[in-house]
Amino acid sequence: MLLDPAVTALLTVECQRGVVGPGSALPELADAVRASGTLDRIAALVAAAREAGSPVLHAIAEQRPDGRGGNRNARLFRAAGRMRVQQTAGTGATEIAPEISVADSDFVLRRLHGLSPLAGTGADALLRNLGIRTLVITGVSANVAVPNAVFDAVNLGYEAVVPADAIAGVPDDYARAVVRHTLALVSTVTTAEEVLGALRRASPSHR
Repeated sequence: MLLDPAVTALLTVECQRGVVGPGSALPELADAVRASGTLDRIAALVAAAREAGSPVLHAIAEQRPDGRGGNRNARLFRAAGRMRVQQTAGTGATEIAPEISVADSDFVLRRLHGLSPLAGTGADALLRNLGIRTLVITGVSANVAVPNAVFDAVNLGYEAVVPADAIAGVPDDYARAVVRHTLALVSTVTTAEEVLGALRRASPSHR
């Protein structure tokens, strides 16, 4: 019942070429994502959500070519400015990874500042206008953006669902600890297969 497609949306977080693809600005994270099969599971969830009639949202982190409007108030932001691969708007680095399809019906949320895929991106208004009550959160990283998305979703009044094998972080044991000791306290932690099963059972083709 928590995953009623009529009131459920799926969010992918920073599943973009410059983060999870070859030549990533964060090669350790990209390697972890690919070695674990996380992208394939996210791709399957995206397809199942669309088939069930649930909205799909893709959260992208990017910056202007001149860097204006971006944060500089944390080590992470300052380090990002020195990275070889820049997440510059309009470049391949901010395109969704090819493993994950993007349909015309999807929403692409682009942010120039901050750490949260939801705050300041218009996501809350979109979700409320769509009648969404439950948000399934996937992507990277379990270190920063995914917990931000979960906390913001809960603070905004949504039910947050986290398929633990459809998110990734580094190192892997830390990511697992974040899920167990933090995200499990404020969200429903499950698996991609369980979410897939719920969405497929609710899909029009299975009714």
